[in-house]
Amino acid sequence: MRVEIWSDIACPWCYVGKARFEKALRDFPHRDEVEVVHRSFELDPGRAKDDIQPVITMLTKKYGMSAAQAEAGEDNLGAQAAAEGLDYRTRGRDHGSTFDMHRLLHLAKEHGRQERLLDALYRANFAEERSVFGEDERLVELAVAAGLDEDAVRAALADPEAYADEVRADEREAARLGASGVPFFVLDRKYGVSGAQPAEVFAQALTQAFGERAPLKIVEGGNTGDSAGADACGPDGCAVPQH
Repeated sequence: MRVEIWSDIACPWCYVGKARFEKALRDFPHRDEVEVVHRSFELDPGRAKDDIQPVITMLTKKYGMSAAQAEAGEDNLGAQAAAEGLDYRTRGRDHGSTFDMHRLLHLAKEHGRQERLLDALYRANFAEERSVFGEDERLVELAVAAGLDEDAVRAALADPEAYADEVRADEREAARLGASGVPFFVLDRKYGVSGAQPAEVFAQALTQAFGERAPLKIVEGGNTGDSAGADACGPDGCAVPQH
């Protein structure tokens, strides 16, 4: 079974939702049969790389809330993250473009390091003091620590078109599936779970999707009515035609 997760590094509920989903997956009896694929989604597509501002300022401008309301929201998110065992800085974080991070995540996917890089980016953005926005060296440091080749990372960052098509394709697919926000979880392209739901909801969705997988239907060839089908190789060897 495949689970696709659309998310953005700037999204605190994606950070929390990933932990809740992983909790459900750890307890899922068929977890070894579940493939998890992470897909790109930008909360601020097209945002300039140098357009960086404090999170509290961004929240007041984007949502028309007061600074006190924005701070209360951050405090609530900090409590939600702590309940999942995650560190979360409720003050002093900033906000900016995540496009380069998504491009690097596609590079990491090619080398089997996507999960490690995604976790590193989340942790750096939400729990560490040094910003992940606007400074290529910070992204190089995180990507190399996640196991990527430094030259490959620098080359990707230097070329704004590197993996850009992959990021945009993920975002178009999200729109096609009806995702207007993240995190957005899609199970076997049959079920969608929106938001950082409790682990129990993810567990229920995994169980339902896994249980409803259609069994393989065998198409028999010829008109003989022979259910054994055509010649094939099996655990006992290959049938040898007799003349």
